[in-house]
Parts: sequence; C-alpha cells; structure tokens
Amino acid sequence: MKAKTASTPRATSAKAAPAAKTPAAKAAPAAKTTATKSPSTSRTAAPKTTPAPRKTPARRPSKTTAVTEQAVTPEPREVVLVIEGLVKRFGETTAVAGIDLSVSAGSFFGVVGPNGAGKTTTLSMVTGLLRPDAGMVRVHGIDVWKDPVAAKRAMGVLPDRLRLFDRLTGSQLLFYSGTLRGLDRETTLARSADLAAAFGFTDALNRLVTDYSAGMSKKIALAAAMIHSPRLLVLDEPFESVDPVSAANVTEILRNYVAAGGTVVLSSHSMDLIQRICDSVAVVVNGAILDAGTMESVRRGKTLEERFVELAGGRTNPEGMEWLHSFSD
Repeated sequence: MKAKTASTPRATSAKAAPAAKTPAAKAAPAAKTTATKSPSTSRTAAPKTTPAPRKTPARRPSKTTAVTEQAVTPEPREVVLVIEGLVKRFGETTAVAGIDLSVSAGSFFGVVGPNGAGKTTTLSMVTGLLRPDAGMVRVHGIDVWKDPVAAKRAMGVLPDRLRLFDRLTGSQLLFYSGTLRGLDRETTLARSADLAAAFGFTDALNRLVTDYSAGMSKKIALAAAMIHSPRLLVLDEPFESVDPVSAANVTEILRNYVAAGGTVVLSSHSMDLIQRICDSVAVVVNGAILDAGTMESVRRGKTLEERFVELAGGRTNPEGMEWLHSFSD
C-alpha cells in the first residue's frame, strides 16, 4: 500500500511539468510576433515618406511656371495709328515709297531720318494736310481721307513750319483754337491758363504772337494742339528752337500725357533726345522705313546715332580741304 502511495505523486509531478512549459512556449512566439511586426512597420513607413519630397518639387515648378507665364504675358494694346502702303511723288521724285507702320496706344514713338528722308511728308499725309498718291491712314480706326473731320478730332497736330495767326495775342490764339475744337468758353479759358502755366508763357499771353521768339511760338503752337485733349499727338520737330529748360518742361508734359494713355508720334534730328524719351522708333531713309520697333530692338546694343549711321550710310571722308586749315589772314 505504501509503494502505490509513493508512485502517485511522481506521476502527478510529471504531468504538471509539461503544463508549466506550455504557457512559456506560447508566450515566446507571441514576443517574436511582436518583434517581427515592429520592423515591418518601420520598413513600410520609410518607403512612403521618402518619395514624398521628390514628388512635391516635381509638381510645384510646373504650376508656378504656368502662373508666371500668365502673369508676364502682356495684354495686346490698341493700335492707334495704322499706315499702309503710303506713297507720295513730286514729279519724278518719290518722296515716300510705300511706308507701312503701326503705333500702339500709350507709345512715345520717334521718327528719325536724314534731311530729305520723307519724315515731314509722311507726317503731313498722316494728319490730313497732304493727300497721298496711294495708301491708307487710319487713326483710331477712322480713315483720315474718308472721314477727315472725325479723324482730325482725335488728333493734335504740330506741323513743321506752322504759320500761326500772329496778329492775335497768345490768349486769343488759344481761345480761338479751343473754340474751333468745340470747347465752351469756360473750359477753353481754364485750359488756356493751365497750358500757359505749364509751358511757361503766362506773362506773354497778352502780347501779340508776332512778337514771340521762335521757341515761344513753338510752345504756344504745341499748347494749341493739346487744348482739346486729343488721343494722338503728331509733332514734327517740336523741340526745334526750344531752349533746354523749356525742352525739359515740354518733355515732362508729354511723358505725363503718355502715362495717362495718350500717344505721341514725333520727328526729330536729335538722336540723343529720341533715345532718351521714346520707347519705339522708326528709321526713315529715302522715303522708306529701314527699321522700326522698340528702341532696344532697333538699337541692337548700340546707341541710336550709331545704328542710324549704320542704316543710313552717307558718311564721307573729308579729304582735299587742306585749304581750310590755312587761314586767309
């Protein structure tokens, strides 16, 4: 009986031992499973975060570039003056040989050329003062020769060698010009006072125009051209005979006019002046335009005078005049 009792506890302990090992075996795989999932999670996160910075720069420049291009692209400006196939002959001489030109609103457009190039003839046809033999001129879409009254209403003109009503006083001349343009008395008087103050001849308003100097006559003629506030100014040699101080004042007035949306087309022999104040230019030689466009495109990295001489030619070598160096006395 004692032998059976002793063997019973051993059998019980042998069965209990495996029971203790079973939880430990199950716990170990659980720990391994946790450890295995942790690295897999870190590996999965790394590939997802790494491409993100690469894709973002690739997309952003394309969007930014598109926005930038849209912002930089300028809107097309209205074309104020259109000249097509303009021709003028005087007998056997062709003064203007088929000129084509367009000027946009808000431009300060210069026309340069040597003496006898056809600048004055061209501007005279543009303003309706000289009838062309062929071609067409439109100002704000109005044909200058089919509807001259409407076209001239949109222009202010300072022709070359303009003859003024010099038996009038300066005040009377401006009042007469304003009345011809359809302005009422109060508006004409107010604008006359403003123009006289701006151009600096207020003290001369009550003097006869015949007593004005050449520069003063030029300034009051320009004031008369501007009194009706035209959309286009066509000025032939506006700075001729004008002193430097008055020229600076006139330039400032014209720049403000252009900044407000007006358009100026002027001719001059002063290359430096045209280069300083104009944003576009046309080079006219022998009645034809040799080059036209923005000031930078026409100059091609040179001064306007250098580019003009290159296009116009005509430079001569002054040889055989040694006698000029031996003085007569």
